[in-house]
Amino acid sequence: MTERISGGAFKQMVLFGAACITQHKQAINDLNVFPVPDGDTGTNMSLTIQTAAAELRRSQPATLDQAAKITASALLRGARGNSGVILSLLFRGMSKSFKGADEADGTALAEAMSEGVTTAYNAVMKPAEGTVLTVSRLAAKRAVEAAQEDNRVEYVLAEAIKTGYATLAETTDMNPVLKKAGVVDAGGKGYLIILEGMLRSLRGEEIPEVNEEGGREKADFAAIGDEDITFTFDTVFIVRKTSDKSIEPFRAYLNSIGDSLVIGEDDEAFKVHVHTDIPGAALTEAQKYGDLEVAKIENMRIQADQMAAGQKTISADDLTDDDMAPREAPETAVAAPEKRYGFLAVCAGSGLAEAFRDLGVDRIVSGGQTMNPSTESVLHEVEQTPSEVVFVLPNNKNIIMAAQQCVGLTDKEVVVVPTTSIPQGITAMMNVDPEEENPQVIAQTMADAAAGVTTAQITYAARNSDFDGFAINEGDYLALVDGKLLGTDRSIDTLLQQLAALAAEKSAEFITLFYGEGVSDEEAEAASVYFRTACPDCELSLLPGGQPVYYYIVSME
Repeated sequence: MTERISGGAFKQMVLFGAACITQHKQAINDLNVFPVPDGDTGTNMSLTIQTAAAELRRSQPATLDQAAKITASALLRGARGNSGVILSLLFRGMSKSFKGADEADGTALAEAMSEGVTTAYNAVMKPAEGTVLTVSRLAAKRAVEAAQEDNRVEYVLAEAIKTGYATLAETTDMNPVLKKAGVVDAGGKGYLIILEGMLRSLRGEEIPEVNEEGGREKADFAAIGDEDITFTFDTVFIVRKTSDKSIEPFRAYLNSIGDSLVIGEDDEAFKVHVHTDIPGAALTEAQKYGDLEVAKIENMRIQADQMAAGQKTISADDLTDDDMAPREAPETAVAAPEKRYGFLAVCAGSGLAEAFRDLGVDRIVSGGQTMNPSTESVLHEVEQTPSEVVFVLPNNKNIIMAAQQCVGLTDKEVVVVPTTSIPQGITAMMNVDPEEENPQVIAQTMADAAAGVTTAQITYAARNSDFDGFAINEGDYLALVDGKLLGTDRSIDTLLQQLAALAAEKSAEFITLFYGEGVSDEEAEAASVYFRTACPDCELSLLPGGQPVYYYIVSME
């Protein structure tokens, strides 16, 4: 049984934990109760810890202090969603506890886990029980007790995990929503899967191979003949993004010149796999979206002939998933302050971005419900904002914590206005007083104004659910009001009528409809008629938001 952990051992433990949660991320996502498509817990925790795994693979930490510091720093910058931020805080506390340590025994590990819990609780404004916080707290408490019984790290970690799972089972009864759905807390489950992976590493198990795509897209040349090959060149390349420009037009272009198209995308880069006869054209077009970083082009007809003849194929080295990991990026140039106050907003959709820019927002972070940006993505745009003080509008409750982590990571003063929706962000910007000298006063005024907005949204159900009295089937249309489910139907028009009636009930004087991608101008105009009819005296604006996921975002004031 392992008695102590070194820097090298901790590195392998984190790599193992990252592989495990990535392997089980969909099972964790499935524990999410709310049926709306969102930045699911498993995905956010997996993406968060993979940033640490990528950094650790490029390093050889000589001490436990170094390994823990690398892990905590990468997690902080890569944190996505509330679950990812809390995970980063748990490891940040561990890093603080391991400071100066070459190795750690069971007692030191227990103290580090406890420090992680303290760090996480201190950062959460209103800690809720029945969550990952509860699971981590009681697991750490058991670790401290276990260290008094047996000071070996393997024993301490194993005992902490046992208690963690016992606590996880109880989260169903701690949270009414979880109890009704009959599931345990997703964040707590994700944390325990990571700890289990770390324990398995200590026990010398082989790290699991993870292929998130369910099998790499690669031709079986032994099974096909030349007549089966439609396009000649198997083309794979990676492009490092240089803007927030959508790659959807590029996807459409590639579909027009080839087949077998697969595109993997994150905040910094995208990786393309396509079969085409004109790989050069694909690479040239790709450079409109960023810097071409690496490419592999293979002639499938020649390879098929070689396989048929029993010869070894001539092949470029396969590009692995590690190629998508963040590189050591050059230092981001910090924009010199040209003014006292600057503003940054998170949103998805060109129309929404344009609306924020018209109101004075300097920088846009692309992201939202299904694609929670990392702390590093927000920090990059903060640094690019040409002001002394940067106000950040997250516009989504699952992005607020990630944005708050930017405080202290830059010399600029970062003020996060906790907006939870696009309408709140828009209203907050409309209430900025640029003459006010105290940024905290400005932030409070913006927050107060945002709180007076009613936000309605129409989206679709990503999963079957029995939620809040509604029997919901995957694909149903959903109407939400301030994050709560108002109704579900197979017709968007029915839900629009219900929202229009709600606007009338609230005597709304100002209504703005942002219509999303896939909604035609004609459909949007028809939708606006419901609100004009229900609220004939209101001031109504109809704007193309271009947002994904939500067919309509409605602001009522």
